[in-house]
Amino acid sequence: MKINIEDLSFSRKKDFEISDLSLQIEQGKMTTLVGPNGSGKSTILRLIMCLLEPKSGCVLLDGINVASISSKKLAKEMTMLSQSPDGLLDVVVHDLIAYGRMPHKSFLSTGISDEDEAVIKWALTVCNLEELAYRPLHTLSGGERQRAWLGMALAQKTPVLLLDEPTTYLDIAHQLELLDLLTKLNRDYGMTIVLVLHDLNQAALYSDQIFACQDGKIVKTGTPHEVFTKELLAEVFHIKAEISEAYGRLSIQPVASTRFSS
Repeated sequence: MKINIEDLSFSRKKDFEISDLSLQIEQGKMTTLVGPNGSGKSTILRLIMCLLEPKSGCVLLDGINVASISSKKLAKEMTMLSQSPDGLLDVVVHDLIAYGRMPHKSFLSTGISDEDEAVIKWALTVCNLEELAYRPLHTLSGGERQRAWLGMALAQKTPVLLLDEPTTYLDIAHQLELLDLLTKLNRDYGMTIVLVLHDLNQAALYSDQIFACQDGKIVKTGTPHEVFTKELLAEVFHIKAEISEAYGRLSIQPVASTRFSS
């Protein structure tokens, strides 16, 4: 599904505003929002997911304004995994993933159907959680727990997946494991994946499309090669960095902060 943001404006506090934002997220791509803290990355995700109401403009999902779609129907088209979700720590992994089937149930339906169980099994398999299916969340490592929450999101069986800083608090091995899993979902199932990342090298390695955010604006859009330049890194992230390339991939090596340079 294609996501278009058209002339979107939003404000929540005096020192932050999104004004006349327009962008297009390509179907079936891995798209990453990057930018300093407070630049609007998470706010954009929440506006896409209709969790925030814009002052003006709209978000279109395959040409339909998301504001006109019922929450239950929208939950069958898009799902969002927020930053480091907590709670439900006594729930076993299987039952957590089963919560993802709620948008597909009628008001009167109870229990888990054969179709639900098949989807839950698929999510367990994709996220490599079969052996952990009946372990409570509080007994899992951070990486395992994040995969369980991702499994719940996948159980909604939506074509669009939004993730807000999914690698936060994970060690480097689990960060790469999660990003490899997202890449597999994108390549094997054609999912449109939109995520917020702070690590610029991971964004460069895993993304098809980059949106660089600054002060509620998109200042540059394109492939990692097009977006990550020394000039942009200095302007947006206030760093001096060396950029190299190996096997067609960029490597960004920060050298110094430019924020306080004369």
